[in-house]
Amino acid sequence: MIKLAIFDLDGTLANSIYDLAAAVDFSLKEHGYAAHTVEEYRQFVGNGARKLIERAAPKGTDGETLDELHRGFSVYYREHCLDKTKPYDGITEVIKKLRAEGIKCAVASNKPDEFSQEIVTALFGSEVFDLVRGKLDGVPTKPQPDILFGIAEKLGIGIGDAVMIGDSDVDVQTAHNAGIKCIGCEWGFRGKDELVTAGADMLAQCPDDIYRLLHS
Repeated sequence: MIKLAIFDLDGTLANSIYDLAAAVDFSLKEHGYAAHTVEEYRQFVGNGARKLIERAAPKGTDGETLDELHRGFSVYYREHCLDKTKPYDGITEVIKKLRAEGIKCAVASNKPDEFSQEIVTALFGSEVFDLVRGKLDGVPTKPQPDILFGIAEKLGIGIGDAVMIGDSDVDVQTAHNAGIKCIGCEWGFRGKDELVTAGADMLAQCPDDIYRLLHS
């Protein structure tokens, strides 16, 4: 019986791609670099803000410039992270149903912790999730499993009683690195093919499928 459902944030709980793209494009343009399409950004995200900047910047961009791009992104994103970001239809109701049955629900994101906390609270309130964790200093990002171990320990649940729910190969790898199963969300940024290739244990076509899969 699953006792803990750990959700990825971007592309799983919330469609944040437009605000992420706008923030990176703003920083790129400040340095005279070309912007990208939203579809390109769907492939750039998944490993944290720094990796997002590295993927969006021209190949061969030096480390100092990447630092500047990251700072520009962070300043802009802090002010605009909720301009267009919205929860996916039906996801809040599923989480509430799980919690009503005693299943704890948490968020594990590679987004910096301050942004993760702010966005989750703004979109879902402060009572929907038992715990929200973003990127913290000294804690390796996904696909390293440390964030999942930390969440399970904090909530007093064995990691073997948890499941990871996410939309990308990073989430699948994180789950498997932690020794748990992953539900892949087809509505996210990457789509079904990447999830299948990565080895997702189960696939959800819509949020209601998460509830069904956890009860099958």
